[in-house]
Amino acid sequence: MAVNNHIPRGRASLEVLRAEAHQELDTIVEERLLSGEDPWAFMEELPTVDELVVYLLRADAIDANDGRQPSPTREYRVLRQIALEHPGLTKTVWRLLGDNGPLARQYW
Repeated sequence: MAVNNHIPRGRASLEVLRAEAHQELDTIVEERLLSGEDPWAFMEELPTVDELVVYLLRADAIDANDGRQPSPTREYRVLRQIALEHPGLTKTVWRLLGDNGPLARQYW
């Protein structure tokens, strides 16, 4: 049986979450540069710091639900809860949920 070593972010402040996401993005960029990739080819496809924070919080919610992918309704509720708990992420959440956003689905 696989052991889950994931540590949930819990009630960390938005400042701490952003610092963690920024460090993660720095690591991704460094690894891609060290592997010889051209930054002009990949920088635009990386998420913003706030987008990564939303993705990390969403991953925590999925992990808390025994790793099951959420239904569209549950995902909408999870993302809405992220926006409510971290008002600084509200615009990012709605942009990700928007018509062409990466997390856009049919909710109604």
